[in-house]
Amino acid sequence: MFTTQSDLRGNDLLGALPAREWQRLAPHLELVGLRADQLLCDSGQPIHHVYFPTTAIVSVLLTMEDGGSVEVAAIGYEGMTGVPIVTGGETMPNRVQVQSPGFAYRISAQCLRQQIAQSSFLRQLTLLYAHALLTQIAQTAACNRYHSLPRQLCRWLLIEMDRVGSDELVVTQQMIADMLGVRREGVTEAAGKLHDEGVIRHSRGHIKVLDRRGLESRACECYGAVKREFDRLLPSLRQSQAVEN
Repeated sequence: MFTTQSDLRGNDLLGALPAREWQRLAPHLELVGLRADQLLCDSGQPIHHVYFPTTAIVSVLLTMEDGGSVEVAAIGYEGMTGVPIVTGGETMPNRVQVQSPGFAYRISAQCLRQQIAQSSFLRQLTLLYAHALLTQIAQTAACNRYHSLPRQLCRWLLIEMDRVGSDELVVTQQMIADMLGVRREGVTEAAGKLHDEGVIRHSRGHIKVLDRRGLESRACECYGAVKREFDRLLPSLRQSQAVEN
C-alpha cells in the first residue's frame, strides 16, 4: 500500500510523483491564479511555461482562418499543458486558454525539459499523459463531425464535471456554444430538453446535473472512450509510484 499525494498537491500528475521526484521538482513550481479567458499560449507561439491545473480548467482551442474556434481538449487537475515540450517540440499548434478560473502550478518550459531529461519516471509520466490527451483530441474531432449536438452537449458536461469534481458548473450557454463551435440557439434547445427531462437544472450562468446516469446514457461513446484511457493511465502511474517509494 502507498499514500498518493494528489490531494495535497491538487494535480493528479504531480500527485503520482514519488516523494524524491516531487522534492526535486517542487522548488521549480509556482502556484498561480488563472483568470477566465486568460491566454496561456497562442497557436504557433513558443511555449514559455507549462501549467499543471489544480482547480482551473484550461481549453485547447483549434482556431480557423475566419476567427472561429472549437475546443479539442479540456485540461483540469488530471493533466498539464505544453505537451509538445514532452515530445520534443517548442511551439503549440493550438491556442491554450483558461476556460474556468482557478489555480495551477506553473514551471518554465526550459526547466521542465531539463527535469524530464534527468528523470525516467517523469518522462514516462508525461508521455503517458500525452498519449491520453491525444486520445481526447482525436475523439473530440470525430465527435464534432459525426455526433448530434445533444449528444455532444452531454459529453461536454460530463467532461466538465470530471474536471471540476462537482455536479455544479458555472458556465453560460454561449460559452458552451463557443467550445463546441455551434450556435447558441442549438445549445439552448438541447439544454432545455435535458432540463425538462430532469437530467439537469439550468439557470443563467449555472448548470446543476441532477441525474449523472441519465446524462451518461444520452452522451455519445466518445466520453466513455476518453475516460477509459485516463482511468487506465493513472492506476499504472500509481503502481509505478508504489515501486519507486
